[in-house]
Amino acid sequence: MAKTLIAYFSHTGENYFGGTIKNITKGNTAVVAETIAKILGCEFVKDKLGSSAQAERRDLFEIQTVKVYPVNYKECCDEAQKEGRANARPELKGALPNIAEYDTIVLGYPCWWGTMPQAVFTFLESADFSGKKILPFCTHEGSGMGRSESDIKKLCPTADVVKGLAINGSSCNSAEASVKKWLSSNGL
Repeated sequence: MAKTLIAYFSHTGENYFGGTIKNITKGNTAVVAETIAKILGCEFVKDKLGSSAQAERRDLFEIQTVKVYPVNYKECCDEAQKEGRANARPELKGALPNIAEYDTIVLGYPCWWGTMPQAVFTFLESADFSGKKILPFCTHEGSGMGRSESDIKKLCPTADVVKGLAINGSSCNSAEASVKKWLSSNGL
């Protein structure tokens, strides 16, 4: 049975949108992750993992940290930069999915300081991704994927890390067509 996990980290609160700071109630990466879940027909949401008689299983999992990031944009940026410089591994909240149960991991995150948030590093170091296909996507306001793809390849050298999809955060609500094309080109 083919199994796909959509794992994502997202930030809610103040976000940068093309030159201005806006307060959002749902993070950009969460919006895209939910779009992917809709396209793929996810039936399991967040921690509600279970068995299924379907030919494929697709689950959605939000990577959350024990320590909550500041809602204030500047404060969150400062914290993210501090974690990046320290190569920190923030503690994750809740039980993580059993990666061994999945063939494909669609991995989403905002681009922070040229790569993934340190919480995503923690997630990737939490399990063995050998033989898994990893499809990274990120939301950003101008930095694209940054060096996140190469960072994922370093953390998961025996996984098949495909070319990622960078989505401008201020256009994440209208990204469904490009997301569908990217998923389809990667066999989903």
